[in-house]
Amino acid sequence: MRAERAAGPGAAAAPAAQIALALVTIYILWGSTYLAMRLAIATIPPFMMAATRHFTAGVLLYAFARLRGAPRPQPAHWGSAAVIGALLLLLGNGGVVWAEQRVSSGMAALLICSEPMWIVLFAWLRRDGRRPSPGVIAGLLLGFAGLVLLVRPGQGGGMAVDRLGAAAVLIASISWAAGSLYVQRASLPRSPLLGTAMQMLCGGVLLFAAGALSGEPARFALSRVSAGSALAVIYLVVFGSLIGFTAYTWLLRSASPVLVSTYAYVNPVVAVLLGCLLVHEPLTSGMVLGAAIILGGVALITTASARASGPAVVAPLVEIDTTLRRVGSPLVETDTTLRRELELPIEIGVETCASP
Repeated sequence: MRAERAAGPGAAAAPAAQIALALVTIYILWGSTYLAMRLAIATIPPFMMAATRHFTAGVLLYAFARLRGAPRPQPAHWGSAAVIGALLLLLGNGGVVWAEQRVSSGMAALLICSEPMWIVLFAWLRRDGRRPSPGVIAGLLLGFAGLVLLVRPGQGGGMAVDRLGAAAVLIASISWAAGSLYVQRASLPRSPLLGTAMQMLCGGVLLFAAGALSGEPARFALSRVSAGSALAVIYLVVFGSLIGFTAYTWLLRSASPVLVSTYAYVNPVVAVLLGCLLVHEPLTSGMVLGAAIILGGVALITTASARASGPAVVAPLVEIDTTLRRVGSPLVETDTTLRRELELPIEIGVETCASP
């Protein structure tokens, strides 16, 4: 790979070794956040854990952005950040974290990859939507077939998938898709860092509220928090959100968007492998087949959109993650903001999986 060909619009050429290192960083870090979330909620209630992660990352990013000279946000910006925080972090990331009480981290990561399909459907059904190309429609049908295979009773090795947990992850994926569409029309600060921080702060507050309404404070005792859960939360804040986000935003400026978007296909594989190797989560033939079909559908959607619109529009979806978008990552909602900042065109049909 020649570095000068990898550079994005208006970006200076970056050494191929640095691009490869940044790619490996988001491959591994974002893929590992699903397992980290499962370990974190072992002794911390799910909404409280997600709220702590996103709010902490939001405070750090907000302070950093303001110190770098980002102007004070307007009231309208906070209103948009609250809506995005609700869709991407409360329903999106919060739904995944809650679901990991009932489904494996690998299964959650695989189901989350249905997000591009929901984005295409919503973009098609809205008033000004365009009919997808035959290739995109084929990718949608293939992806939904993979979803059915993945969650069908007794899939693979006879293991039944928890229906409520699977439904929560799919709702989270749908919410991310809706939030991603809303971001394109939302009033947000010019600084992507500041916008992401505001979304994390609002999402963190909403997650704290959800935890309070569900009675989590009564079930939580600081003395019962294990060292493993505490370290997992720190890992999510530092590595999943801050370091992962930094690597991702650098890649958007330095590498081909098509190359950067490959994280969407690698993260689920990393999540499944880590879950199997480290905590002995089940891996059945049905999971492997269903995952392969879903990822094949997502790949078909992406490549068909790229052929129809040109490679310049294939920009991946960032939501940080803590936000991210995120699920586990707070970066999800930010990618469209970043594309606006970088003057990259937006094409709904090629959004990739949200990061945890």
